[in-house]
Amino acid sequence: MQNRLLASLPRDDYALIAPHLLLVDLERGRLLYDPGDRIDTVYFPLDGVISLMTLMENGAAIESATIGPEGALGLTAAVAPRQSLGRAIVQTPCRACRISAAQLHEVWEKSPRLRELVDRHAEALFGHAIQSVACNALHSVEARFCRWLLTCHDRISEDRVALTQEFLADMLGVQRTTVTAVARALQEKGVIRYRRGIVDIIDRAGLEAIACECYASIRRTYERLLPLPQAAAG
Repeated sequence: MQNRLLASLPRDDYALIAPHLLLVDLERGRLLYDPGDRIDTVYFPLDGVISLMTLMENGAAIESATIGPEGALGLTAAVAPRQSLGRAIVQTPCRACRISAAQLHEVWEKSPRLRELVDRHAEALFGHAIQSVACNALHSVEARFCRWLLTCHDRISEDRVALTQEFLADMLGVQRTTVTAVARALQEKGVIRYRRGIVDIIDRAGLEAIACECYASIRRTYERLLPLPQAAAG
């Protein structure tokens, strides 16, 4: 896989950023930012999923958006110094290209195309977040779980997803016992195979049938604002 934003840059613009990119492996559970942290590093995932979590004072958390190969984490720091509004944590192991915010800002000043991508990405991520707000309030845990599995499946290269019950509970804003009950129900329907910490996707079409409308809505938003390079070229 490749990062959609980096692949969308014209060759001359990419040449400005390429010398500063460092390929890194991000292990599952790695904390990248906490609320209030200065965003000094921007990550362009090549695969995998990074979750953006909203934290409450009592320690409760829920996922507000995810970032994968279609986007970047901390991209608005290319414009000006930024602090993280939430927690960014690696949900599935991924490879990413890392660059300092200061170096990316220098490229941003020289590249109109990068400035456009930063704006489009911010709009797409905002759309993702507000759709998630409605989804978390209005849709069943089962439908939201299927939405998340589909989103994850789009971003990894295999049908097996390694997720702890704790991560799943935080993502969905529910108790661990609820996660177990929903996963078992989906297993009985034949769409996944579930055992502690591992989800195997068996029937993607079945997941799509159970998932709420938000999966397709969020996907359309990203495709409209950040089309695949070949689509953009066409």
